[in-house]
Amino acid sequence: MFNIVIVGVGGQGTLLASKILGQLAMNNGYDVRVSEVHGMSQRGGSVVTYVRISNDQPLYSSIVEQGQADIVLAFENLEALRALPYLKEDGTMVVNTQKILPMPVITGSSKYPEDCLERVEKACRTIKINAVDIAHECGTYRAANVVLMGVCAKMLPFSTEEWHKAIEQCVKPKFLEINLNAFDRGYSYK
Repeated sequence: MFNIVIVGVGGQGTLLASKILGQLAMNNGYDVRVSEVHGMSQRGGSVVTYVRISNDQPLYSSIVEQGQADIVLAFENLEALRALPYLKEDGTMVVNTQKILPMPVITGSSKYPEDCLERVEKACRTIKINAVDIAHECGTYRAANVVLMGVCAKMLPFSTEEWHKAIEQCVKPKFLEINLNAFDRGYSYK
């Protein structure tokens, strides 16, 4: 069983990432549950998606409880820090090094914690990657989510061919080549 929490800010592609994971699991006969919480996501607010995958026992809940995530896939620094409580003691945090200022910081009523990544690295096994720059090299910064999926893929029991198939099923044809390249770049990271 795998419990994955995907966190980010509205517009970063967290929902597409969860859709790809869900499709991948279904294609391979796994039981899968996906649940998303997106408050003010269209206004740049937090988005949290839970993905639960099992091949040996039925899943009755789509929610990942705190302390139960094998992987937290964080599309932004502050969201990584906020999601730390979800991670298992031996879990892995995959973090895009991008920093997006939330509205309270933009308006001056709050400060962005400058030590987000340092705090995350002290708390758990962390893989940091500048997914935006890699995605931009592939053709569009918008493929950063799929770069992160490539990093995550090495921790799950599916072949790259199976990942490619799920991406093909979830991404519009005109963006497919960019996204497959972005996935491969993430998969070959470190």
